[in-house]
Amino acid sequence: MAAIEVKDLRVVRGERVVLPGLSAEIAAGRVTGLLGPSGSGKSTLMRAIVGVQIVAGGSVRVLGEPAGSPSLRSRVAYITQAPSVYADLTVRENLRYFARVLGVGGVDRAIETVGLESHADAVVDRLSGGQKARASLATALLGTPDVLVLDEPTVGQDPLLRRELWDEFRALAEGGAAVLVSSHVMDEADRCDELLLLRDGDLLSTGTPAELRERTHARDLDEAFLRLVEEAA
Repeated sequence: MAAIEVKDLRVVRGERVVLPGLSAEIAAGRVTGLLGPSGSGKSTLMRAIVGVQIVAGGSVRVLGEPAGSPSLRSRVAYITQAPSVYADLTVRENLRYFARVLGVGGVDRAIETVGLESHADAVVDRLSGGQKARASLATALLGTPDVLVLDEPTVGQDPLLRRELWDEFRALAEGGAAVLVSSHVMDEADRCDELLLLRDGDLLSTGTPAELRERTHARDLDEAFLRLVEEAA
């Protein structure tokens, strides 16, 4: 059963059609990678899934409810590209605040999950970029959400942190959550169970990394993506 159902989604910004009528399904218990170059519509699709994007047509349902429904508030977590925590509060104060807003618990567990126990009482503004990313991720883990929507959470991070974050995404999916992770870095695609490849708002292809390589007779996913672009031209 799909945790997220997108049907004929159309988004127009000014005179530009960002998503011309996209349809896709995202399953629970899997890490789904949303890949494509910058400007392909990844962030727009994610905003539509969490219910903060004005749409011109189509529908988005999350866990059986229309995207953005109040009942989904504690069941869906969303992390933007920029750190989503307050710089003048400590990590623990941030998580307590968000937990109170959401009406959930799990502050200590979330801090432990992202490995920030030793920095829990540090002011966010004094943390490194990687630690801020972990603090943002911790806010998404409050209350054990059923759906996590993560917009390029590994951009600008060192290789060690990227690996640790992907290990956490995998653990969340194995726990039953639907994890949607966007990236424009193709070498992260092999860490996903399923891939959605976007270009200029169009869904070029879906499938596992192995299926996409086999379908395009490509050695790697970079080559597979280029061949799909050529086929669509």
